[in-house]
Amino acid sequence: MASDLDQEIVKSTLDRILQQREHPKTICPSEVARGLPSEEMRKLNDGWRDAMPLVREILFEMKDNAEVEILQKGQVLPMETRLEDIRGPIRARLVLQNGSAAIQ
Repeated sequence: MASDLDQEIVKSTLDRILQQREHPKTICPSEVARGLPSEEMRKLNDGWRDAMPLVREILFEMKDNAEVEILQKGQVLPMETRLEDIRGPIRARLVLQNGSAAIQ
């Protein structure tokens, strides 16, 4: 289980990368994992792939808070979709609110 600090670092990296993309452009969760600071990668045990479960978990928490949309095959997944229901690659983008995409 990741510590609160690990989660905060991943969330901060996620927020930064999401803010760099204008709606409707999306990010791949692996971009976030690869963008983590090197000292964080060492704490998470080796390579960026080890961070992927935590990145996906945080993305789904953000989806549940209506901060991001999760897409699969170019389609936005329904709000009731859970992480454990997903097989295969996903992408994410900020939710468009009042004409602009922003993290709450």
